[in-house]
Amino acid sequence: MPLHLVVAAVCLRDDAGRLLSVRKRGTSAFMLPGGKLEPGETPLQAAAREAHEEVGVEVGSLELLGEFHSAAANEPGATLTSTVFTAELPGGPGTVVASGEIAELRWLDLADLPTDVPIAPLLAGHVAPALLALDAR
Repeated sequence: MPLHLVVAAVCLRDDAGRLLSVRKRGTSAFMLPGGKLEPGETPLQAAAREAHEEVGVEVGSLELLGEFHSAAANEPGATLTSTVFTAELPGGPGTVVASGEIAELRWLDLADLPTDVPIAPLLAGHVAPALLALDAR
């Protein structure tokens, strides 16, 4: 039976509208800060915890962007259900640091996602279009 992961993630954007993405150690795809829910944890709690653990950001209020289903980026054959939130980036991009399991940070222009590095299916296929649609309102 194929593996199915349930995760939560958070979208953090700078003043230019670029989206923060992360690459975890031992992987190649860039994705949103986030991860698996711990026992008894809500998606909201998991997103806030992961933002702090992975990029050192204490998010204030989180707003639901949506729940999305996609292929997992770093687990071949696995699928993913992700509850994705947006949050204000406190202190600006200079306050973001790669922490814990994060090997690299990259700020992405949503209208022109890079082709020189792999972008997670969730981010490229669901989150970027949803954020661009919000921006167009």
